[in-house]
Amino acid sequence: MIDMATIATTTNRALVNDLVQQVLNGQALDAFETFYADHVKMQENAAPPTVGKAANREREKQFFGSIAEFHRGEAPTVLVEGDQAVIHWVMEFTNTSGQRVVLDQLALQTWSDGQIVGERFFYNAGGTQ
Repeated sequence: MIDMATIATTTNRALVNDLVQQVLNGQALDAFETFYADHVKMQENAAPPTVGKAANREREKQFFGSIAEFHRGEAPTVLVEGDQAVIHWVMEFTNTSGQRVVLDQLALQTWSDGQIVGERFFYNAGGTQ
C-alpha cells in the first residue's frame, strides 16, 4: 500500500530544497513567485498575518530592498514532514541604515499542491550586531 504521507514528504522535500537553493543563490524573489500560493498567509513572530501573494510580495520586496550589502546566508537545518517544513535561516547583511544584522530565524511552512500556503517566521527582532 502507498503511504501518501511519505509521498508528500518526498515531494515537498524536493520542493523545499529547490526553494532553499534559489534563496541562497540570491533569487529569493524568483523563489517567492514560484513557490508561494496566491492565497498565502505569512506572519512575522506574533504580528498579525499578511494575507495574499500581492501583499506579501510587497513585504518581501521591502525586506530585500532594505539590504545594502549581503554578507552570508545559510540554511543549516531543513526539516520536512508531510505538508510541514521548517527551515533554519541564518542571514548576515548590512541594511540601508548602515546596521550590520544577523537574522537567525525559523520559518515554519505549510505546503499544499506544491506551493506554500502558510509561513510563520520566528526570530529575535533585536538581531543587530
